[in-house]
Amino acid sequence: MSRILITGSADGLGLMAAQLLVSQGHEVVLHARNQARVADARAAAPGAAGVLAGDLSSIDQTRSVARQANDSGRFDAVIHNAGVGYREPRKITTADGLSHVFAINVLAPYLLTAMITPPRRLVYLSSGMHRGGSPDLTDLQWERRPWSPAQAYSDSKLFDVVLAFARARRWPQVLSNALEPGWVPTKMGGPAAPDDLGQAHLTQAWLAVSDDRAATVSGAYFYHKARRARHPAVNDTDLQEGLLAACAELTGTPLPVSGRPARPADRPKAP
Repeated sequence: MSRILITGSADGLGLMAAQLLVSQGHEVVLHARNQARVADARAAAPGAAGVLAGDLSSIDQTRSVARQANDSGRFDAVIHNAGVGYREPRKITTADGLSHVFAINVLAPYLLTAMITPPRRLVYLSSGMHRGGSPDLTDLQWERRPWSPAQAYSDSKLFDVVLAFARARRWPQVLSNALEPGWVPTKMGGPAAPDDLGQAHLTQAWLAVSDDRAATVSGAYFYHKARRARHPAVNDTDLQEGLLAACAELTGTPLPVSGRPARPADRPKAP
């Protein structure tokens, strides 16, 4: 039995993965952005071991989620499932002054990984749209470019793969991988999405717990449990280090080199 945390698991693919893993006998901890959603998650997955609460668009609340996770005990796997899509018609700015899409899709998984006691496995949900993402780090918050929701989403999903590959390189003791679930008819994907919803949650669960040789790798990108081509920039170590540095500056929390969680002494004051 494995102990697994799944972010953004009150509904959608995160909930589907949670329900599958619970049915397989694993101990699953859910995550929801507020107390109302906590109740929804508990009702939808009554076999879950617990639910963490916190809005991942907020740096402070993301820190709270990380503390709750550590207080609950060490995890064997963390699935970074939470995300927002490409339908925001205008740039939304968080309370921290950041792009909403970047804060949830990129900064939250970065900060949770930096602060949560390292598990054996890390799983990051990306998208086929990441192949259209730009690896340019000079305007992460869309302060100079005209807002494009599809491009902002594509960039964020590219950066998720970059984060996964950076962790795989820096933390060889942790299996860190990314995947695309397909364009499926969820709330994010929309009702016209053509891919198979029944397949969309299986790969993240498989990467979190399976002992199959194909699943016990690191620094790989998957679709339906098979390796798939990814954006060529994800292996660029300068890009990886640049993104980690940008996230460290925004949060005041560098990614520990050794694969141990960040402590207060490790964290410089935010600029």
